[in-house]
Amino acid sequence: MRQTDVAIVGGGLAGSSLAAMLGRQGIDAVLIDPHPVFPADFRCEKLDRDQIRILQSTGFAQEVLAHATPSDAVWIARAGGRRIAHRRIGQFDLLYETLVNAFRGLIPPTVAIVEGKAASIATSAERQSLTLAGGEEISARLIVLATGLNIALRHTLGMTRDVVSPNHSISIGFDVAPVGRDRFPFPALTHYPDRVRDRIAYLTLFPIDNRMRANFFVYRDMRDPWLKDMRHAPVETLLAALPALRTIAGPFAVTSDVKIRPVDLYVTAGHRQAGIVLAGDAFSTSCPAAGTGTSKAMTDAERLAHVHIPRWLATPGMGAEKTGAFYDDPVKMAVDAHSAAKARYVRAIATDAGLGWTARRMMNAVARNIGLARLRDRQRAIAAAALPAAEPGRAA
Repeated sequence: MRQTDVAIVGGGLAGSSLAAMLGRQGIDAVLIDPHPVFPADFRCEKLDRDQIRILQSTGFAQEVLAHATPSDAVWIARAGGRRIAHRRIGQFDLLYETLVNAFRGLIPPTVAIVEGKAASIATSAERQSLTLAGGEEISARLIVLATGLNIALRHTLGMTRDVVSPNHSISIGFDVAPVGRDRFPFPALTHYPDRVRDRIAYLTLFPIDNRMRANFFVYRDMRDPWLKDMRHAPVETLLAALPALRTIAGPFAVTSDVKIRPVDLYVTAGHRQAGIVLAGDAFSTSCPAAGTGTSKAMTDAERLAHVHIPRWLATPGMGAEKTGAFYDDPVKMAVDAHSAAKARYVRAIATDAGLGWTARRMMNAVARNIGLARLRDRQRAIAAAALPAAEPGRAA
């Protein structure tokens, strides 16, 4: 039987980043996953400033961001393309599997990566045991379950999944390329809809390596024939939903398969148990349209690796009072609460036709117009200050 202090089950973002963080601290750990190289998976494809700050605080920013494509500016299109703002951003773009495998490459050799699938788990207040599908057994003081959406192991431990928003959103991903030109006119684009009845959050186009990637977030039923149209006639369906895109982007083609991923929002119940904690989607899901899933996963890994696990291993036992401290961590709780609130807000602002949300959309539009006017005034003032002074005796 293999002996270790921490057994991490699941090698997605939460599991692989946790293994890398624990390894750098010299903590004895094992990562268990069926895939030696993480396969293609349509999930997070951007890292924003909050996520980059987490990478910087844990010392992984330089190595991870070396695999990403930086985006310094984006066009923001609203009102049928009549209003386009140009915004500076500090964003990095990369596919989810690239992100996970970047962390896999940073796991020190002292952390064993076991290729296999956990078949059963037995927990206690002292040591935990794992049995893999191939028969190998692993004994650990702590198990971190980072198995994403897979609920099988959680059910064997008496944990349940409480769905708080079924079919909350649908994420659609594909590559696009300009037709008849070398490039699009914008470095990146975020296009918001005009009508709530279209049930669209937004479309975003951004570069990854030498291609332009599209993420399209909508709120529809998976049985909606519109999704079939989106899969088989993506250009026509997209332009019917966002007709101004034809003018903004010019002629374009979809150059990859169209990936469609529905998302239920859920939280796990019965999770406060001895010897085991849940990280990332294994504990609760987030809405991709809100863009908070990566922050949740990496925050879980950071709090476990740098705060809780070192404390837990410093004293005997691994009772529920220890593992429960992770779920009560104020940083984790704040990130989880923000993720849930933003998921509700993004959906409501895009789809709710009630008076309250209609008024809020109008106030947002007024605020954006005031902000754009102030920006133009600042730009004019800067341009005027840069002009050469008039010569004496000559009118300026």
